[in-house]
Amino acid sequence: MPPRYFLSTLTRIADFDRHPFDVQPLPKADWATGDYVVGKVQTLKGPLAQVELATGRMAHQMEGDLVIGAFGIRKATLEAVGDWQSIQADGLMQNLTLAGLFGRLTSASYLLPQLPTLSYEGHVVRQGQKVQMQDFVPKIAPVPYSRPTILIIGTSMSAGKTTTARVMIHLLKQLDLKVVGAKLTGAGRYRDILAMADAGCDRIFDFVDVGLPSSIAPPEDFRASLQTLLSLIEAEQPDVVVAEAGASPHEPYNGAIAMAALAQQVIFTVLCASDPYAVVGVSQSFGIQPDVVTGVATSTTAGVELVEKLTGVVALNLAEGAAQEKLLALLKAVLGL
Repeated sequence: MPPRYFLSTLTRIADFDRHPFDVQPLPKADWATGDYVVGKVQTLKGPLAQVELATGRMAHQMEGDLVIGAFGIRKATLEAVGDWQSIQADGLMQNLTLAGLFGRLTSASYLLPQLPTLSYEGHVVRQGQKVQMQDFVPKIAPVPYSRPTILIIGTSMSAGKTTTARVMIHLLKQLDLKVVGAKLTGAGRYRDILAMADAGCDRIFDFVDVGLPSSIAPPEDFRASLQTLLSLIEAEQPDVVVAEAGASPHEPYNGAIAMAALAQQVIFTVLCASDPYAVVGVSQSFGIQPDVVTGVATSTTAGVELVEKLTGVVALNLAEGAAQEKLLALLKAVLGL
């Protein structure tokens, strides 16, 4: 009986569920970011003993299970840091995001439960050649990006960007607009953009669609991938795009490049903040003047008042209906509706 594989989120652009492949160990000199590899689960403890599948569903695992993921890099300020380059001779690695981003854990928050540990079993190969995420990227001619864009950025991870995107998309769909949701930077979890789809997006895209396990990549490589991603979005001809630029623009996820690429089309900027003082820090250090501040920092009236006192920017607690109505009015104004 052939082996049974868990197909992680990072395989959702691939065809491993439909076409055969082999598994072959390769020397480390032949490894690269975006290579599809097989890991065998070695240790599983606690609430993170799971893998996010290509459908976005979380599946519990057992020791000995085989998972197809991709080599990548993660540098999360509040959770985990690791990369495939740090994998040692023992072949042990972690599923750094639960989405199949494989690398050796080098630093972790003491608050983070244990990540699944796997052993490198080999690369996915076909006809003697390793299979990479880039093999499944659509071959399209680049076109200029011209869509009106609402940009969501954050002071850090877990600042409320996904919740904000979901509310904004819901409001925009009430205006009978064609809306595309996009996550341009970050690490490859499917749940964030699926939340955009749940809110009513007509289409969703992220950097996985253009062959990146995370957006940590050499700047020129990321620019080329981003151009392809923006061309895919442009082809949909949306009325408006809601684009999330991952965590903070200061983190190594190429957020600054994404923001620069969108600059001429951004009609509205939302800053999701983890605390009121972070709004000041990001605004001053990166020269960002948001139209609205949302997120964890605006969870209470005290937070809203402090943000507005410190910055003079409108702060909204989007859990409240009145704040959503105010946001809807602002969106109508920038869209000329």
